[in-house]
Amino acid sequence: MTVSNTSKGPALAKHPFLDRTELLGAVILALLIFVVFPLFLDPFRLNLFGKYLTYAFVAVGLVLCWGAGGILSLGQGIFFGLGGYALAMFLKLEASTPEATKIQTTPGIPDFMDWNQITQLPLWWQPFHSLSFSVLAVVAVPVIFAFIIGTAMFRRRVGGVYFSIITQAIAAILTILIIGQQGYTGGVNGITDLRTLKGWDIRTDDAKTILYFVNGGLLFACLALAQYIRHSKLGRILIAMRDQEDRVRFSGYDVASFKIFVFCIGAAFAAIGGAMFTLQVGFMSPTFVGIVPSIEMVIFCAVGGRNSLLGAVWGTLLVNFAKTLFSENFPDLWQFGLGALFIAVVLFFPQGLAGIWNSQIAPRLSRRAPQGEPHTTPAE
Repeated sequence: MTVSNTSKGPALAKHPFLDRTELLGAVILALLIFVVFPLFLDPFRLNLFGKYLTYAFVAVGLVLCWGAGGILSLGQGIFFGLGGYALAMFLKLEASTPEATKIQTTPGIPDFMDWNQITQLPLWWQPFHSLSFSVLAVVAVPVIFAFIIGTAMFRRRVGGVYFSIITQAIAAILTILIIGQQGYTGGVNGITDLRTLKGWDIRTDDAKTILYFVNGGLLFACLALAQYIRHSKLGRILIAMRDQEDRVRFSGYDVASFKIFVFCIGAAFAAIGGAMFTLQVGFMSPTFVGIVPSIEMVIFCAVGGRNSLLGAVWGTLLVNFAKTLFSENFPDLWQFGLGALFIAVVLFFPQGLAGIWNSQIAPRLSRRAPQGEPHTTPAE
């Protein structure tokens, strides 16, 4: 199927990279993250919101996979955890110098290895002495894993609920594997007591504030990349596949390759979030890899609106803030409150927070726009 680019005939409508309301939403979000929160939140709360932002990376990836491509993955915690573990391994090795671990039976190895009577660093841990390798592994390992899963599933045309169940099962298997190999992974406690990054103490309030801004900058970079993908030919093909997969296949496109690609992009975004979580919070454990966190990540996306990149970020912030608020004030009932919030959004605003913006706020902005200026409706 070809599209003529000649001047004859009607030209294809070109949409701006960001229309008026999307640009306004991005500016408001940027002001909130980079100005309002740092000015009005104490270091503890600011670091808490920094943790929330790390989950937003996963939600943005889900907008591409689920919202645009129709691929509902219930195992995004896999990639979040792999990215986090890759960086945590480097940080743990830096904290496990012979001088810092001289009280151990075997100095120079992580404490959990010494507790499990391992006497030398495993070979597959050795490359993580290098920061460059570790940063590369943060993205490469989850993407390779996603490529293997995607190739195995999409080449065999496994999709829909079956794909969701399989990713859920893989998340459960990986969690069991990490917990079972306690001597090599830290087990159920994970990799803890992370102190410095190339000699820079990441535990101080100043360091956590700097990491918060780095976190926000990386998130907006991922948002820009995701928006570029959505506005490209690839994005249009993904939406076509979501709505009429067989028709796209019969048009000559390799549907499996497109699905594998967007699944890998979602994995890369989740992995970056996991690495930033490790830096922001100071540990990584299997509790962020399994089924429950993976489903929570889907909820973040659903509440924000699975077709809206900015909505996914707002949804992540709202759900996690509500989770913290309910757990602090109603420790015995907070899970019911969080469940009620999700049910209310699904029942009354099935398009999430983005749906509220598109149906209530954007039309008012459109009516107030100067006459004669074109105004586009926000993309899904």
